[in-house]
Amino acid sequence: MENPRELALKSLVKTDTQSVFSNLEINTTLERAKLNSSDRGLYTALYLGVLEKKMSLDYVISKYSNIPLREIDVEALNILRLGIYQLYYMDKIPDYSATNESVNLANKKTKGFINAIIRSFIRDGKKIELPKEKWLRVSIEYSYPMEIIELLIKSYGEDIAYGLITKSENEGLTSLRVNTLKTNIQDITYTLVAREDKPVCKGDIIKTTLPIKDIKDLLDLGLVFVQDEASRICSRVVNAQPNEVILDACACPGGKAFSMSIDMENKGEIVACDLHANKLSLITKGAKKLGIDIITTKEQNGKAYNEEFYEKFDRVLCDVPCSGLGIIFKKPDIKYKSIDNINNLPSVQYDILSNCAKYVKKGGTLVYSTCTLNKEENENNVLKFLSENDNFEALDFQIDNIKSQNGMYTLMPHINNTDGFFVAKMKRVK
Repeated sequence: MENPRELALKSLVKTDTQSVFSNLEINTTLERAKLNSSDRGLYTALYLGVLEKKMSLDYVISKYSNIPLREIDVEALNILRLGIYQLYYMDKIPDYSATNESVNLANKKTKGFINAIIRSFIRDGKKIELPKEKWLRVSIEYSYPMEIIELLIKSYGEDIAYGLITKSENEGLTSLRVNTLKTNIQDITYTLVAREDKPVCKGDIIKTTLPIKDIKDLLDLGLVFVQDEASRICSRVVNAQPNEVILDACACPGGKAFSMSIDMENKGEIVACDLHANKLSLITKGAKKLGIDIITTKEQNGKAYNEEFYEKFDRVLCDVPCSGLGIIFKKPDIKYKSIDNINNLPSVQYDILSNCAKYVKKGGTLVYSTCTLNKEENENNVLKFLSENDNFEALDFQIDNIKSQNGMYTLMPHINNTDGFFVAKMKRVK
């Protein structure tokens, strides 16, 4: 049986040196590793936990290390992060276990160094003395880079920024969209309740505390698929109808295309595009499992004009690539991406939106969405588009208790208990 701490260490080093995506790294590791259920949980908790609290952990390490962090070997640094994380954030792991396991992971050259720092932290009562200045304290306590904090404050003000940052912990629920082509919400609810769960039902979305392994049969049979409520709200805003022709311009991994297909009763056509051809197989396989046959896939750059698409579609969804600041509590590595990458995104998004608008029929609908919380990527792009395209106008919508203003709405994790998400709806009027 493999060591979950060693696997977590390998994943952390890989994340630091190769810029992998945390969700993909977890999936790859768990598929390859021989771990029992308990060790799978420990690996995931350690890997995601250290990523979530990396700045906080480095703050502690810097207080005890006589070597600057930038000069500590990447493996030794991540062993220290794992050790401190277990000592401070995981109550059920004894101090001796966290210490010994961390030292055992180290090579001969760094064992003494790692042992000394961890034992010094224990000797001092495992306390973290935070800075007194408010936002510096928040930055260290919640492990948020100041440049991301400043971006959130600029977009939404201090109160909302603080709420978003302190909501960084995942609520531990899996959100499932019920496939009404094969089943119904009542039957799925009964099935989950029978498994000693207490699901939260919202329309055709069920939120469950059950781990994926306990609902694998439902997923394999295509009775449900994983979709956050925010993503489902977005597909409801599109309001796809049977026998329409729909474009999902940036479709992978396919959740919104699947939801729209179900809304269309599997009648009509959805063209699902993505820049990367190798990702399109995810949509093809998913659609087959769900019993959907109206989706066709196409390798297509959203910024590149396709003459065949001109004024072809009743509805166009542009769920554009974004900075992902709305899903940090699911993918904590997003916090540490360069702010320069974020600043470059709005122009790319705007180009996709402007190009795909050409594909909307007169009288048709254009929906723009992101899973980020940044007005530069969201409202500002839409307002710029509307100011430069008088053949489109904002179209207000209401989904349950969510009511747009000027055709736009931002879902906030700490308010809506969903992913952070932005959606805007527009109509082509001429």
